Amino acid sequence: MTIKLWGDNFFDQGGKKWKNHKDADDGKELKRAFVQFIMEPVIRLCRATMNGEMEKVDKMIGTLGVTLKEDERKLQGKHLMKNVFQKWINAADALIEMIILKLPSPVEAQKYRAAYLYEGPIDDATGRAIMNCDKEGELCIFISKMIPAADKGRFYAFGRVFSGTVSAGQKVRIMGPNYVPGSKNDLNIKGIQRTIVMMGGKVESVPDVPCGNTVGLVGVDQYLLKQGTICSAEDAHCIRVMKYSVSPVVRVAVDVKHASDLPKLVDGLKKLSKSDPLVQCITEENGEHIIAGCGELHVEICLKDLVEEYAKCEIKKGDPVVTYKETVTEESEQMQLSKSPNKHNRLFCKGRPLGDELSNLIEEEKVGPRQEAKERTRLLVDDFEWDKADTQKIWCFGPNTNGPNCLVDAAKGVQFLSEIKDSMEAAFQWATKEGVLCDENMRGIRIDIHDVTLHADAIHRGGGQIIPTARRVFYACELTACPGF
Repeated sequence: MTIKLWGDNFFDQGGKKWKNHKDADDGKELKRAFVQFIMEPVIRLCRATMNGEMEKVDKMIGTLGVTLKEDERKLQGKHLMKNVFQKWINAADALIEMIILKLPSPVEAQKYRAAYLYEGPIDDATGRAIMNCDKEGELCIFISKMIPAADKGRFYAFGRVFSGTVSAGQKVRIMGPNYVPGSKNDLNIKGIQRTIVMMGGKVESVPDVPCGNTVGLVGVDQYLLKQGTICSAEDAHCIRVMKYSVSPVVRVAVDVKHASDLPKLVDGLKKLSKSDPLVQCITEENGEHIIAGCGELHVEICLKDLVEEYAKCEIKKGDPVVTYKETVTEESEQMQLSKSPNKHNRLFCKGRPLGDELSNLIEEEKVGPRQEAKERTRLLVDDFEWDKADTQKIWCFGPNTNGPNCLVDAAKGVQFLSEIKDSMEAAFQWATKEGVLCDENMRGIRIDIHDVTLHADAIHRGGGQIIPTARRVFYACELTACPGF
């Protein structure tokens, strides 16, 4: 019967036989077996409970062997539907059964997953230990989440032991996501205070935990922000950091009801940011605190945790707002001119798209202001076909000096240009932080300065003249590089 539920199988009740086409003996159109035997009963029961048709509900749940108590029978609508379905098709039971039946064991899975998970060579000591799930080999743990502990302000580092055996008192190398093998950046060598096993809401201390299991570690939380790798070998590499298909786009502003609770809110936001790998807690320049989550439900859960677990104070929250990014899709059709308020200075610029690939690399900090100039030039010329002269004249990235937009000096033989560089950069940071379309951050825009006409007297080309002029021309470049404007 289970086999017949999938694929092109149809049951003809009139003829009492299975068919692989939808034409019944009496000429009617048959429904697929999955629809007939699974989806339709589920939908019928769902509709009957939502509409409060208790006669139909009693008849159906009697056949299913589900019994309702007297107080449960008084429930209505969604609450009745939830109650019936929790008893009939329990999500926890279904999930546990699927995990037991379908997921491979660590010994089996790590043989083919190790090469992808481990960032280093798979034939080094740690790589081989992960592949063989060897409890006697080098230690390797991936910490995926920080869970608040009963001690005030402390966290359990929760993760999976991929190889070796972790024990209390063991000295380990704690490597953050930015660790590069051979360097001391984002690396701490510390001892593990305790190893614990987490079972539902209970926590139990154990002397050691071998590979293939999940573990909670005490005493390493101050060295990790959200995720990281813990190893014992000096030449060990990190486990690949988890990538999420969603990003924090829904933002809610939060504030305290009583001013005296502000330190509690700030501390609570730090804890929330550490415990949830997807949430972002931002403090704006004007002192406003913002929580960014992946959806309204995610933000709602974060706010509940903030009030009840982390900050433990009353808060005021704003309406959820979805953030946008402003970008361009083609090069400006014509040169954009902007005159200064005193009419003595002129800027000529053009806008063009950077491309998603380069924008992503800048956001991942693989390309940017901190990168060595020669290395950046080589990458932009070889991979993105930039002109070599342009790569050496990138004035700045924005917003916040490291965003995925750049200002390039493409002018040749212009007098006094270097003297207005600071004003141009300030205007670029301002413009890229508050775009002209909807006051949101710009993304993936390159502005080229092609020519400038400046007054010979420095007093007539100061910041007060250049900054508003530059901002205006940057906005013009953005608008003219968008189709339809």
